[in-house]
Amino acid sequence: MAAQVGAGLTAAGHTFEIADLAAEGFEPRYTTADHRVHRAHATPPVDVLAEQARIERADALVIAFPIYWWSDDSAFDRYGYAKAMHTQIDYGIFDYCGAQVLTSKLLLDSESGGAQAHLQTARAVGQGIFERETVAG
Repeated sequence: MAAQVGAGLTAAGHTFEIADLAAEGFEPRYTTADHRVHRAHATPPVDVLAEQARIERADALVIAFPIYWWSDDSAFDRYGYAKAMHTQIDYGIFDYCGAQVLTSKLLLDSESGGAQAHLQTARAVGQGIFERETVAG
């Protein structure tokens, strides 16, 4: 999916970089070093500085992660999880950090139907990232 978003960006004349944090060994847990950064204004760990530099280079961020662990698709619709997720991502994360949200799209139900349709959707998302109006920020 991420590669198809990237292909869409390329087709629209942009460049992209895929950051697979798990493959890169990024430590996702809040560590003692992180506490020192926020409580004592210490210098962040090298891996955090590298990610901050990567973000600074970017004109846009595409966050891709599985949500199947959250709930099933019917509960997503029935209980409004999709709206809650949009709100949390757009306003609770990006807006809080001062980042402008150009577009926000959840690609749900990627397990049903043909894979090609989902890949085409991801590519279309990539092609349209810089054509959208601001939704938050």
